[in-house]
Amino acid sequence: MTIGRSLGVALVGLDGHVVNIEADIADGLPGYILLGLPDAALSESRDRVRSALVNCQESWPNRKVTVSLSPAWLHKSGSGFDLPIAVALLAASTQLPPDRIEGVLFLGELGLDGSLRSIRGVLPSLIAAYKAGIRTAVVPWVNRLEAQLMTEMNILPMGSLSQLLRWLRLGEREVEQELPLSIEADDEIFDFSDVAGQSQARRAAEISAVGGHHLLLIGPPGAGKTMIAQRLPGILPPLSREEALEVSAIHSVAHGLSARSALSALAPFMSPHHTATRVAMVGGGSHVIRPGACSLAHRGVLFIDEAPECGPGVLDSLRQPLESGSITIARSVGSVSYPAAFILVLAANPCPCGKFTGRGRNCTCSAQQVRRYLSRLSGPLMDRIDLRVHVDALSRVELAQTDLGESTNDIQMRVQSARDIAARRFKDLPWKRNAEIPSRALRTSFLPERAGMNYLHAALDREQITARGLHKVMRTSWSIADLEQHQIPTLADVELAYELREGARR
Repeated sequence: MTIGRSLGVALVGLDGHVVNIEADIADGLPGYILLGLPDAALSESRDRVRSALVNCQESWPNRKVTVSLSPAWLHKSGSGFDLPIAVALLAASTQLPPDRIEGVLFLGELGLDGSLRSIRGVLPSLIAAYKAGIRTAVVPWVNRLEAQLMTEMNILPMGSLSQLLRWLRLGEREVEQELPLSIEADDEIFDFSDVAGQSQARRAAEISAVGGHHLLLIGPPGAGKTMIAQRLPGILPPLSREEALEVSAIHSVAHGLSARSALSALAPFMSPHHTATRVAMVGGGSHVIRPGACSLAHRGVLFIDEAPECGPGVLDSLRQPLESGSITIARSVGSVSYPAAFILVLAANPCPCGKFTGRGRNCTCSAQQVRRYLSRLSGPLMDRIDLRVHVDALSRVELAQTDLGESTNDIQMRVQSARDIAARRFKDLPWKRNAEIPSRALRTSFLPERAGMNYLHAALDREQITARGLHKVMRTSWSIADLEQHQIPTLADVELAYELREGARR
């Protein structure tokens, strides 16, 4: 009796578990038994593996075949186990040398012709394998860009089972040149110079990018709310390698790397439609718990246009990740946590018809309709928004101007300079952005100047802001101070942060 062994990975959310695949070929009636809590897609691997082996001129054992996936208590899902099962079967039938397979991770779905097809979750699978001590991995050729982010491992991209068997038997394979991490040409970066006027909204977007503050834009249709939101990722600093790994891992699990390059250093931008459900927003699923829009926007921007039109409870479902930077999804199959540290940008019309300006000009909505419309943004959600800006309709003079405003590159340089100041301030602390300063630290080590605190305490005494609101204003004032290169927030910085928090017009 000969047992063939290979290694795979089972994913539970972003957490990977190394799985030992054992194949046993014994005497008895021809059959195939798969053990280890497989799902439907994995149970169908028998026919894919058999057809792939036969079409690659390899023999399928016409005997009793038993394949075990351990640990047996862990649920396994997906078609990524096709390749390690095929390798284990070939090793069990003595068609492959066991020493060439030992310590190598195999990932990939097999086509009926033996081709290796893409699977989801390659990057988090490699991260889990590296933590388990595995240093060599075979991945599908189409997943090679994603896999190359794991520079600590020896990645072997293969296009078919035949290529893999050639390498295992003869040591020959094609070599792909490694690609550097950069902002890809396919990444669409919008320029802020396209935005006409709206100096206050542009300033608020810059402050939001510096500290990671949430932003609400209220204004009539065509004022430029969507344009400003689309340009916010472009002024965010490029992702570090660790951040790019984290973002690419989430998109890999969601199978979203077709729209976003795995090597991209650009902050992600997600813009779900206002008809999206709560599951689409925060994640979920019956058999496989996949990340939602808030996790796909991790380290980037989550933009929701026409926010008051969202279904009941959809926006309020974002309250947990807005505070904690992560989302925990519990289903019958288990509980999964995904990171969700994003900048939330909401856009809303001032009334149902969109023409309300505070003066009632051209607006056909009653006062009750206006109140009912804006009340769809709940109080607890609004209390978590740092910046609220009224975006007025553009005048004829602003539209006729030929001088372009500041470009995205100019604004990004200022944002990066302010981020560097904050990084030096937080170098020995566990947080990196002003929006992440804990309340305790705000009350002890990161107080604005005395005049600014007196201003905020007076507003708190008048019940104009809540305790959370006071802390939000203090965090925003630090971002303004970093832009102005102040050592600590001044009274002017605190006043501007408070005005932006309350949505005052300037």
